[in-house]
Amino acid sequence: MTFSRRDTLKLGGALSLAGLAAGASRASQTVDPKASQAPGKPNVDYRPVITPNGSTLPYKLRDGVKVFHMIAEEVAHEFTPGLEANCWGYNGQVHGPTIEAVEGDTVRIYVTNKLPAATTVHWHGLIIPSGMDGVGGLNQHPIEPGETYVYEFKLIQHGTFMYHSHHDEMTQMAMGMMGMIVIHPRKPTGPLPDRDFVMMLSEWSIEPGTNRPDPNAMADFNVLTFNARCFPGTDALVAKQGERVRIRYGNLSAMDHHPVHLHGYAFKVTETDGGPIPKEAQWPETTVLVPTGATRTVEFIADNPGDWAMHCHMTHHVMNQMGHDLDLVIGADGDKLEEALNSALPGTMMMGSDGMGDHGKHVEMGHMNIPENSIPMVGANGPMGYITMGGMFTILKVRPDITSYDDPGWYEEKPEQQARLATDEELTADGIAL
Repeated sequence: MTFSRRDTLKLGGALSLAGLAAGASRASQTVDPKASQAPGKPNVDYRPVITPNGSTLPYKLRDGVKVFHMIAEEVAHEFTPGLEANCWGYNGQVHGPTIEAVEGDTVRIYVTNKLPAATTVHWHGLIIPSGMDGVGGLNQHPIEPGETYVYEFKLIQHGTFMYHSHHDEMTQMAMGMMGMIVIHPRKPTGPLPDRDFVMMLSEWSIEPGTNRPDPNAMADFNVLTFNARCFPGTDALVAKQGERVRIRYGNLSAMDHHPVHLHGYAFKVTETDGGPIPKEAQWPETTVLVPTGATRTVEFIADNPGDWAMHCHMTHHVMNQMGHDLDLVIGADGDKLEEALNSALPGTMMMGSDGMGDHGKHVEMGHMNIPENSIPMVGANGPMGYITMGGMFTILKVRPDITSYDDPGWYEEKPEQQARLATDEELTADGIAL
């Protein structure tokens, strides 16, 4: 017997129950896929997550099922002020909104394709029936332009997961088609976090002066992002002193792992996308390596007030639109190089003979022209000068006695706790000879 595409779509719901039962048995999950459970409620059964620079996908309840609607479409996306690109995403944003639910919930997700190409959605890390897995040509027919498909399955696990296109994924993921999934435990075993942040890590190739990501890039990615934004366009993570903070990282970068380092804190790595790590096996870190295609969850108590950098520790990943194939000019005489080059290219300005730290300042002060729809290689002004980092960089802002989670501005350091210029008297008293 053979089935048409429409027959297959109609049979999806009937096929899902048998597949779920088998999947639950294989995975030794605690949730009975046949059991009926009331849908989990936000602020009752779980504390909703925060997706900086993003949002959470809304749902409707229909006969005990959480119904979501995702729209795959072209999106004009701003990575940071001064850099925009025509990308592909979901529901008018890049990356797509976070999908949030509770272990034991049944979800029904409609996906409408408004792209000029066929697509699918893969639910990365979820244990679901094969026919719902979203690999075009293998598990389902591709969703053609103008079509709407429906996925339905019971959530039999909890943790941090992801979703992304799995049809021509090299192109479609490079254009932005991905997002995060958070499934809260039905019966939490530990304290709930006060602040629960979701961070998608990704990388792009956008040549200066262009306005579309290059999906053919295999190296030299020059825009590195948290939640599809690069610094200084990244929102700060704000917490009150003493609160329990959870950060969920997911990495769908094309080629690179990301060692994400947080200043001012040590944290415990508590979960992977394979599940919770037993408490006795959790390990302390200040940097968590998030491999491509994986998630990592960390937790800590925000007991150290201040403005704390959080960034990928691959140094080229905290630069914007950097060209890695340029000639080395560190230590060269910039004035002489400019003089020689200006005879052929009037207006040429050398950068990099003493490093790249002044690149952004030169652009901001109007000393250097850059192509339209491009941004400086590094940073923005901070409270103590120019921050010479960009790309996959943001700030954790911990404050005592705050009454809202709006950005509180820059931290005011106590004078006795502020690094400063040493005086001659201090140097002499401590026997430091310059």
